Amino acid sequence: MLVRFVSSETGEIMMFAEVARPLLQAVGKACTAHGVFRHDEMLAAAVVLRRFAGDTSDQSASECGDDSESPVALRRRAWPLIDMLERTGRGPADANIVWTASGDF
Repeated sequence: MLVRFVSSETGEIMMFAEVARPLLQAVGKACTAHGVFRHDEMLAAAVVLRRFAGDTSDQSASECGDDSESPVALRRRAWPLIDMLERTGRGPADANIVWTASGDF
């Protein structure tokens, strides 16, 4: 299943539910078919995801460790959402991010 994240400031990204689930859970969001990041949540969520994914300068972070069976580790798949959260969070107060999927995941 695909999850589509749409930002009022940066456009959209899509990721598989298997990738989106741990990222949303890390920031305390339910993995529902429809959801939203409020403007006041975005920068804090980005900080949490940076820690979860490990900063690019810390390639030894283990929370999203490099899975040798996966061509792209979860830590790297998190960065588009982190970027979206940071850029949208620095936007106007009415900026928003919503996600949609075909069902709860």
